[in-house]
Amino acid sequence: MKPDKVLSMIGIAARGGNVQSGEFSAEKAIKSGKAYLAVIAADASENTKKHFRDMCAYRDIPYVEYADKDQLGNSIGKKHRASLAVTDEHLAEAVMNKLTQAGQLNNGGNR
Repeated sequence: MKPDKVLSMIGIAARGGNVQSGEFSAEKAIKSGKAYLAVIAADASENTKKHFRDMCAYRDIPYVEYADKDQLGNSIGKKHRASLAVTDEHLAEAVMNKLTQAGQLNNGGNR
């Protein structure tokens, strides 16, 4: 199985302390303006997806649905996570570039 470069980049961001994971922490980072990218698990509930999509659109923060809860959690060394926010601008850009290369950057704002 080929390693997932997007999840690897998210893991690097997490090891550097630049990821807030879990609904409460990710939401707090987005609302406080510290988030540069929101990543929501593709298998998250429709309510969770809509909540984060609307919150990110209002604040013009890029939003993407990627991987599943287990994959997102494993990438940052946790159990499963439905949502996370990347709080470093350069790492968020690197993740978005990987998503664009993979053809996965399908929605979100511009920052």
